[in-house]
Amino acid sequence: MKNTIITATAFVFIVNTACAKKIKETEVPKAVVTSFQTHFKEAKAKSWDKEKDGRYEAEFDWNKVETSATFSAGGKLLETEQEIKVSQLPKTVTDYVTKNYSGHKIAEAAKIKDATGKMTYEAEVKKDKEEIDLLFDDKGNFIKKTVEAPEKGDKKD
Repeated sequence: MKNTIITATAFVFIVNTACAKKIKETEVPKAVVTSFQTHFKEAKAKSWDKEKDGRYEAEFDWNKVETSATFSAGGKLLETEQEIKVSQLPKTVTDYVTKNYSGHKIAEAAKIKDATGKMTYEAEVKKDKEEIDLLFDDKGNFIKKTVEAPEKGDKKD
């Protein structure tokens, strides 16, 4: 049951992130902006996205680390995602990628903390033009795979 909830949460996060629309801060509800300022004092949002399910995501630097935070329309902090070095991923994650994605390279890594404090890890793996996001639990056990679709206007090498 616990894995089902984690998988469902991860799926919703990944789908909504892929379907986000860039918006101006003036279009973000005041409760969301206030919550952002309360949780991340002195941080300035570089960009805001409105996700299909009505959530709002701010992208910003926090303590010199690329970070994003997702909020409900009412301003509740739902999730924080911070970029980490690939070397900071649990060994089980890198072992999984090596075993199951031969020829792929981990291009980016992140740790994700939800509103309850539960931690997950994300590894973005690439090979040629293919990009795949892999989600793992706090111990590095595989949860979910999502194949990235290129955004309009993106030029893939």
